[in-house]
Amino acid sequence: MRLPYVHKLTHQEKQNNLRRYEEQGELLLPVLFFLVVVLSVLFYFAVSLMDPGFVLTDTVESVVQDLQTSDEEKDLMIPQTSTHRLRRCGFCLLQQPMRAKHCQTCKRCIRRFDHHCPWIENCVGERNHRWFVVYLLVQLLALLWALHIALSGISASDSWDLWFRVNGFLLAALGVVGVFSVVVVVLLGCHLYLVSINCTTWEFMARHRISYLKNCGHEENPFDRGVLCNLWDFFCICRTVMWEQMYHKQSQNEA
Repeated sequence: MRLPYVHKLTHQEKQNNLRRYEEQGELLLPVLFFLVVVLSVLFYFAVSLMDPGFVLTDTVESVVQDLQTSDEEKDLMIPQTSTHRLRRCGFCLLQQPMRAKHCQTCKRCIRRFDHHCPWIENCVGERNHRWFVVYLLVQLLALLWALHIALSGISASDSWDLWFRVNGFLLAALGVVGVFSVVVVVLLGCHLYLVSINCTTWEFMARHRISYLKNCGHEENPFDRGVLCNLWDFFCICRTVMWEQMYHKQSQNEA
């Protein structure tokens, strides 16, 4: 059985886009693709090795003591009238800040715990969550670019049998890269949605078991400040947040 398209491709037509650019001396796109792949690898190791926000001491008191006396920093202090009492971890015996959780795999308490990611073999928490999302963005760019390169290298042949033999490797690469692309798209979409409402994966999945959320309404989130503010705080504000203060202010507003 023959394919409908039997045009004999020239050597140049059979090459993928990356190979054609290289042979023509146009190295900008190949170099950019290489840099994107390298950047993806660097972000992977950075997120894997980064401190996700380990709770090292009873940090609520120590953070307040370390704050300067400016009016802005004073607003971060926990009010003495706050009705929510911090719990002490039953595993590492440290006082957990609000939104922290003990990770059974890392055997440490993590500030603003999101989840433990087996892909990077590390927890995703307050200090590395934004970089994890950036890593997913760069990874998705590299995967989509690789899909485009693989598709551009597929050529037609006189028969199906010859077509599969010529393009077998590229078809396998397309399948693998396609699966990874779908996984990364789903992960990235979920994280961007949760970031936009200032909610973590753990809080979203176990809301009914979390002391500071189980008494809130089904659609109520005491940490949500609106999509734009949530995204700005997540990507642009690099400091330890006293979530107890935000929780207390929200409780006062509702009262």
